[in-house]
Amino acid sequence: MKNFKLVALAFVIGTSSLFAFDAEGLDLSKNKIRNQIEKLLTVANIAVEKEMTVDLTFTFSSNGEIVVLNVNSRDPEVLEFIRKNLNYHKIENPGERDKIYSMPLNLKVGW
Repeated sequence: MKNFKLVALAFVIGTSSLFAFDAEGLDLSKNKIRNQIEKLLTVANIAVEKEMTVDLTFTFSSNGEIVVLNVNSRDPEVLEFIRKNLNYHKIENPGERDKIYSMPLNLKVGW
């Protein structure tokens, strides 16, 4: 009987935490981060020869600064542009410290 009560209690606690999880708030947070990163990148211009999609992997430091971990592009100008305009820049609502974020960037001709 004791085991049944313990299992029932664990079930109730586990189920209540599922209802408390706010997936929409998580999506809004990621959208805010994405919008702020787009603003940082649109301030400066880069000329690319053709349209491309670049996957950006980054995290946040303890000071709320963006730390670029990886940019999957072989173009040295694109790498330099993204690192120069994003690395160690602060944004208003940074994400969680040491959590790895991934974001695709669409670079267009005349961007």
